[in-house]
Amino acid sequence: MTLLPDLPQNTALLDLLRQQGIPQERGAYVCEGWELHTHPDLVERLEDLAPQWPVLATFGIPVLAAKGIAAVVAWGMGTLLVRCPEEPAEPLEPAEPRPPLTDPGQGWYSLCPWQSRLPSAESKRLLSRQIQHALSYAASLSGDDSIDWQGRPVQAPGIHRNNAKSTRPRRDKGRRQGGRGRRR
Repeated sequence: MTLLPDLPQNTALLDLLRQQGIPQERGAYVCEGWELHTHPDLVERLEDLAPQWPVLATFGIPVLAAKGIAAVVAWGMGTLLVRCPEEPAEPLEPAEPRPPLTDPGQGWYSLCPWQSRLPSAESKRLLSRQIQHALSYAASLSGDDSIDWQGRPVQAPGIHRNNAKSTRPRRDKGRRQGGRGRRR
């Protein structure tokens, strides 16, 4: 079972994950009925980089999604795939590519989740910002305006009628005009 919706924007990712997914019911590395294909340390790192976002178990791979569109994938021990309109800027260090997702023109980029060349706090800040960018971009790929980018329902605005008169009495109706003073 996958929690990532089967939307056209997710087709390439779901096809790839479905091919490599191995159903498994028990064991130390099981995630939602699938063999986990991501090291638990990387799952923890993903949760640390995006603490407000639920991690969706998808054929044994942790995924972050916005409006149901996959934005970030944690794979193996050393790969974060981010969906962005452009390649992540330096100084972020790339990781090994994951074809066909990371092939040119596919919109997925591979990043090292550990960024060993950067100080720890800077690494976390830059990766967190890149993940938020990927989530915003993924949300923009959705045509669903009934939910916000985090997947929460959006309330429709109320209907306003410009020509309707208010039936509520005005505040000053029946009161003396003017300032302070005694009532007579």
